[in-house]
Amino acid sequence: MEKAKDLTAVQARVVREIMALVRRENRVAGDAMPEVSLAQAIGTSRSPVQVALRHLATLGVVRQDSNRRFVLARDAKDLDDVAGTLLAEPDDPLYHQIAQARQSGGLPDEVNEAQLMRMFGVARSTLRKVLSRIAKEGWAEQRVGSGWEFLPMIDSPQAYEESYLFRQSIEPAALMSPWFSADRSQLAALRREQQLIVDGGYQSMTAIELFEANCRFHETLAQWSGNRFALQTVQRLNQLRRLVEYRQAALRPARQTQAREHLGILGAIEKQDLIEAAGLMRKHLEDARRAKVYGQNVFAAGASAS
Repeated sequence: MEKAKDLTAVQARVVREIMALVRRENRVAGDAMPEVSLAQAIGTSRSPVQVALRHLATLGVVRQDSNRRFVLARDAKDLDDVAGTLLAEPDDPLYHQIAQARQSGGLPDEVNEAQLMRMFGVARSTLRKVLSRIAKEGWAEQRVGSGWEFLPMIDSPQAYEESYLFRQSIEPAALMSPWFSADRSQLAALRREQQLIVDGGYQSMTAIELFEANCRFHETLAQWSGNRFALQTVQRLNQLRRLVEYRQAALRPARQTQAREHLGILGAIEKQDLIEAAGLMRKHLEDARRAKVYGQNVFAAGASAS
């Protein structure tokens, strides 16, 4: 059996993805955990899934039945303890450390790899993988040689507010797109997940689980718009929001309110009343803007983070 420290980065990610999937779908003990369907759902090959399932077996999350097939050993609602360990930290701690240092003013606009290696105590190969991800997300770019320049990101109350005002011009309009078409199976899955949050998930789910559920909701609706630029924009903003939204973990009652609002938007879409859905989305984003920008200052020193 693989120990956590022996897992590769990919295998560790798949462990977290399987756990998140089980929790998101509120699966129950005895549910089959077939490798092929898990690999398809996560978007990986069977090999890391096999390793991940063996690791989850050591944690008591899954077990093998009489036919040596993996099944869920406990109900998803009873996995808070394991989820709190596996899903409490971002998928890449170094990525999160760099983001926090940048947001807190601990990193200048320009820096070289040698400086970053000393600051975070990592090898160049490890650092470059994270910097490559950061570059793809658009908040840093490589300069000549080994230098890097950090670009504007959501690192202040004003930038946070700008992002919400921009979203108010994009997301309601996406719901009114002439190509808008909701997928019924996806809509049902979103409804289940948001209802789960309302019914108590806002208290038991980790900050990362709550944020990922939020992203799935907004990105799926943007996808239904049929406008590739709307989807790309929402995805890009979510990447930048991720860096600050984890700090909102303490505001759990707000997550329940947001999930209720999400359900209202889905209800309007289900009725094919896209005008109502767009209006609810605009109000939802405006309420969130006021609560998050003018509520707890997540950029202040000592602000809660998770």
